[in-house]
Amino acid sequence: MAQANYQIDPVHTSAHFSVRHLMISNVRGEFTKVSGKILWDAEDPSSLSIEADIDAASINTREPQRDAHLKSPDFLDVEKYPTIHFESTQVHSDKGDLKVGGNLTIHGVTRDVVLELEGPTPETKDPWGNVKVGASATTKINRKDFGLTWNAALETGGVMVGDEIKISIDVEAARQ
Repeated sequence: MAQANYQIDPVHTSAHFSVRHLMISNVRGEFTKVSGKILWDAEDPSSLSIEADIDAASINTREPQRDAHLKSPDFLDVEKYPTIHFESTQVHSDKGDLKVGGNLTIHGVTRDVVLELEGPTPETKDPWGNVKVGASATTKINRKDFGLTWNAALETGGVMVGDEIKISIDVEAARQ
């Protein structure tokens, strides 16, 4: 099989995150608008290439006031930085497990990250004849590395928002 071009299906793709809140629990959220493209040859895992964009304003934590704060200059500053961007730069395959290294840009700051990949799945035809693949990826980042430094000290010690953000992405893509 030769390298194929896939378009990320925004309806069946999700980008989720969780971060420690008040030092006691995790707050989860998602970005509801993800787009991008993938190049992939199942016979050559190192050929994998990913470019994805997330609409930063599509953040949803199920709390409108918190979402507004996260969109503000205190955090994502979506007016100035409307897009979160990922572009792969390398792929490592170890016993079938893929690790995808790449550049992640949040809040105008680009850092190297490594995504632990589960998949891609074998190609499958949907009921309408479209050829699809899927994959899941996880990583952890430190939000301060991306200039997201807002916080508030707690009376009892500690801070309101943790530094580590856990990210999970589920992707479905259609062959072009």
